Amino acid sequence: MNWKVLDHVPVLLYILAAKTLILCLAFAGVKIYQRKRLEAKLQRQEAEKKKQSEKKDN
Repeated sequence: MNWKVLDHVPVLLYILAAKTLILCLAFAGVKIYQRKRLEAKLQRQEAEKKKQSEKKDN
């Protein structure tokens, strides 16, 4: 077995941890973006319903 490879294990673990952290942050960012977009869509629908109900009342 090549024991010199074991000298690089800590560096490889740091790289793996950094990659995992970046992927998690990217996933969280996408979820936040999707949620904001969905909330905006729901607000537009509610405003449209409110506008239609006001027209019916008049």
